Amino acid sequence: MRLWRRIWPSSLLGQVLLAVALALLAAQAISAALLYRAAEERREQHFVGSLAVQLVAAANGRTEEFRRRPGDARELGPRRMRVERAPAPPMGPADRAEPGLAATLAAVLVEEGLATGAQVRVVSRAALRDPRILQRLASGHPIGRGFALTDTRVLLASVPQADGWWLTARVLSPQHERAALRGLVVQTAVLFGVLLLAVWLILRRITRPLAALTGRLEDFARTQNADRQLVPQGPGDVRRLIVAHNAMEARIAAMLDEKDVMLGAIGHDLKTPLAALRVRIESVEDESERARMAAGIEDIVRTLDDILSLARVGRASEPPERTELSALAAGVVEEFEDMGEPATLAEGPRVVAPVHVTWAKRALRNLVSNAVRYGGAAEVEVLREADPDGDWAVLRVSDNGPGIPENRLAAMTEPFVRGEASRNRGTGGAGLGLTLARAIAEAHGGRLVLVNRAEGGLMAELRLPL
Repeated sequence: MRLWRRIWPSSLLGQVLLAVALALLAAQAISAALLYRAAEERREQHFVGSLAVQLVAAANGRTEEFRRRPGDARELGPRRMRVERAPAPPMGPADRAEPGLAATLAAVLVEEGLATGAQVRVVSRAALRDPRILQRLASGHPIGRGFALTDTRVLLASVPQADGWWLTARVLSPQHERAALRGLVVQTAVLFGVLLLAVWLILRRITRPLAALTGRLEDFARTQNADRQLVPQGPGDVRRLIVAHNAMEARIAAMLDEKDVMLGAIGHDLKTPLAALRVRIESVEDESERARMAAGIEDIVRTLDDILSLARVGRASEPPERTELSALAAGVVEEFEDMGEPATLAEGPRVVAPVHVTWAKRALRNLVSNAVRYGGAAEVEVLREADPDGDWAVLRVSDNGPGIPENRLAAMTEPFVRGEASRNRGTGGAGLGLTLARAIAEAHGGRLVLVNRAEGGLMAELRLPL
């Protein structure tokens, strides 16, 4: 199965071309086999006809020698020789029975009234092992012009007469003509090549714009930038598909732009009164009440920042930078160490990956914050792993907390879902940390993986493609 997966191409062009090539090859092979079989049947009929004519003529008393037409130098057919009359059919140790020819010849001779089917005997032997051939060669009579006797066999057809004697006719059976076989092979190869080239040109005209459209979709998924739309090309159906995609792409980009403008306005309109509230609470004389009011305002601001950040993920204005992830992780861990939080960075390999640094730090910061809040401590690792989908840079955060019930692991990355259901800000945020981390991983073409550790605790991984 693995070998077949390696041989079978992954692209549409490769798969269709290989399938058509195999079908054409099978069809050409069948056609060549049928042509070869038809040529063999004509050859056998020629031999049977020649033998039958000689035997019937000899039985009717016409024993003249049949000669080839003069001047036909290229004729490679069998040469007829005088029919031999003997008490027994000639037999040799190297004779090879030819039952198929015997049956066909018997049917012809039965119609002529010369023999019954069971009486006909047909054998073949090497031409240079036949005494009659050797005798003719010794007497200087030419045999088999146009082909070498070393590659030739002789067919001997014997039939008994009423007086007990046997008539034996001979005909030379040259090997298959190499020129004819080469012609058949060349014809098959040329037809196969022409048809395959035509199919390749047609498929290329279809798959080239489809490949360009696929690349454009992947680029738009990363950037949401509609500035480099495709020019419609290819067959009519594909051109209409590209036009429809361009229209959809432009509409999506316009909606995203409107969303960004709306979010910016919301953020500005909400943060302005919140800033005013910060100033006003300074006039509150009760210090504990003032602190609670300030904490509430800060919670609102943090939640608003998370929502705005989540909405803007995937709309980066700059391309990703090649970044050494161990250094990035060390910077995040140092932030928590400076605040006295138990976060550590394990030693690991040097891994460089293309990332949006601000987003990657935000995602890792959210994972470390969750590990510290719910697991008591966070251990960060930077790894490089490979799987059938490719090579990955892995930012892993592990804790020793209670973990997450298996039936809730998938739901934990949804917006406003928390591991602690009381909605108390002292035990958690707004439920956007893992959602934001997942969105950032997907914006990089990666994914967020949550797994309960066998020894207890949760392991969260940001898997980013290398």
